[in-house]
Amino acid sequence: MNFDELIELVSLDQSPGICVDSRAVRQGDIFIAVKGTTCDGHDFIAQAAANGARYVVCERNTTYAIGNPALSEVEWMQYEPVVLDDTAEAPAILAQAAHGYPASKLTNLAVTGTNGKTTVAFLVRSIIQQAGSKCGLIGTVIYDTCSGQSYEASLTTPGCLDIAARQAEMVENGATHMVIEASSHALSQSRLSQIDFKAAAFTNLAGDHLDYHKTEQDYLAAKTRLFSALASDATAVLNRQSPQAEIIAGKTKARLLWYGIDSRTDLAAHIESMDTSGTVFVMEYAGVSATVRTPLLGLYNVSNCLAAGGLCLAAGFDLETIAAGLSALEAIPGRLEKVEGADFSVIIDYAHTDDALKNVLATLKPLCKGNLRVVFGCGGDRDKTKRPRMARVAEQLADFVIVTSDNPRTEDPNAIIDDIVTGFAKGPPVRSTDIRNTQYATRNTKIVEPDRRKAIKLAIEAAEPDDIVLIAGKGHETYQIIGTEKSHFSDKEIAEECLTRVG
Repeated sequence: MNFDELIELVSLDQSPGICVDSRAVRQGDIFIAVKGTTCDGHDFIAQAAANGARYVVCERNTTYAIGNPALSEVEWMQYEPVVLDDTAEAPAILAQAAHGYPASKLTNLAVTGTNGKTTVAFLVRSIIQQAGSKCGLIGTVIYDTCSGQSYEASLTTPGCLDIAARQAEMVENGATHMVIEASSHALSQSRLSQIDFKAAAFTNLAGDHLDYHKTEQDYLAAKTRLFSALASDATAVLNRQSPQAEIIAGKTKARLLWYGIDSRTDLAAHIESMDTSGTVFVMEYAGVSATVRTPLLGLYNVSNCLAAGGLCLAAGFDLETIAAGLSALEAIPGRLEKVEGADFSVIIDYAHTDDALKNVLATLKPLCKGNLRVVFGCGGDRDKTKRPRMARVAEQLADFVIVTSDNPRTEDPNAIIDDIVTGFAKGPPVRSTDIRNTQYATRNTKIVEPDRRKAIKLAIEAAEPDDIVLIAGKGHETYQIIGTEKSHFSDKEIAEECLTRVG
């Protein structure tokens, strides 16, 4: 059987399952051997065959399987190899065929960048819903297939098998559009292959994921893949205020739509007011203007609004509809999300890079009439270079800093904290067990409390009227990963508990 015949096979009603994980293979399934960054699917052909794979899509001929000592002659004869030069896009091709090519039935929009992807995706969905259409969403917080219920996201951008399945649900539920967050991991692994995007937006690039991409150039190259794949009749929506956007512009054949704040761009914003209740700005495009009143705060969120607006302009929506949709969105889970219950403010935010933390603190600081307090940590088994940078930002912009644990994963939480505190320039922090009550009143106090629950409690109990307490890093997440165990943990729930006790 050749690959074209395999495509026809999966298009049938009673088609075999498609797997890229040999452990998930069942009798009669198709196993696709894909070369990954840490392992090669070809090394698991034997396991797939043992589990009952009927067809194996691979980059090597059957002599590889025959010569594999883990595979007996009986086992390798049980499956039929389908050999390709490169199997990277094979899962996406087969997945789309198996679900009736749902991507071709949707207007597909994507957003990529270090920060802002989730906000832009939620804003796009709000605009399209405000226009009376249905828009599916796949991103960091949820997978929304317009069924009235949403899935809790497992990855920012899931695998192509999951994407095709979710798109099929969107089509079945009457969706006409889809917006998806495109992570650099997903782009480098071809998870978005076989989706023709009407438009794609770039927000920014900051230091992150260097544990995976190794260099900032590789990181940018992964982001750029989204735009180099755009067709000439698609639109690249680019942030004029991001220096990397010029590089992306030179790598795409798509039409360019530039956006920026107070700049000469295709789509521009001019801010009229910003306070704790929200932001008012005028959006201009092609000689037309519209006013946006959004509860979102910060210049970076105005920029996110423009990115969402640019995507929707490319999708055919007018500026008035876009402004109404931007104004209609009241909140985004874990993004400057306020927890009510005291005469001071408690804010939950997903900021987990130094650039994101800087943006949030810089937004809150001029709005804070009292002291600005921040609780943050860094994830384990992730980019270590950002740890001291986050400490530096917190020390510069916050009045009180509590360093704690995040998702340590398989790293020692105390070792992560040790990496973080090397970024403090104004003296070392003190352990929470060593603090005195008088130190709460001393500005620039920096405290280490590895237990995140205790750290949140400490920050809230120390807060005074008109203070702002920012709990950063985990945002919408409802879990904490320690070692390989994932247990329930919600910053918001813990903050609510503490506020109840304080009240």
